[in-house]
Amino acid sequence: MNKGLTLIEIIVAVAVVVILMGVYFLAANPAGQLASARNSRRLSDLQLIGNTIRENYTDAGNGTFTCSSGPIPASTTDMASASGSYNIAPCIVLSQYGLYSMPYDPNATSAYYNTVGDYNSGYSIMINSSGSIILTAPYAELGKAISVTR
Repeated sequence: MNKGLTLIEIIVAVAVVVILMGVYFLAANPAGQLASARNSRRLSDLQLIGNTIRENYTDAGNGTFTCSSGPIPASTTDMASASGSYNIAPCIVLSQYGLYSMPYDPNATSAYYNTVGDYNSGYSIMINSSGSIILTAPYAELGKAISVTR
């Protein structure tokens, strides 16, 4: 009597493993879970930036945001060090507010942070006519619109 597995037994075992893996990926949806985690980070980043801006407002004592880049723009503007963007990092990073680096979008290909003079957060900022600051994450995933108003 020969010992071992037949070709049919091996094919059946492989087919069962493939079916179980397919069911797992359909049920667990790892890509969706990762996208949801990145969205959570985006919301957390925007809340952190908003809280730091609010601290700056409080410290100024006159109800304005004090920044060498000037007042917060009245139209949606990227927070980055590049020309045409609002360079907010020098005003909130490495300051008394405890923010040691500029948060940036975890999945935007153009987002990065090297220094306060070289970054692109991948997030946007604006102040509306009633004085509310609106921070947005334009690269949010899963069809979500992520924004924080302070």
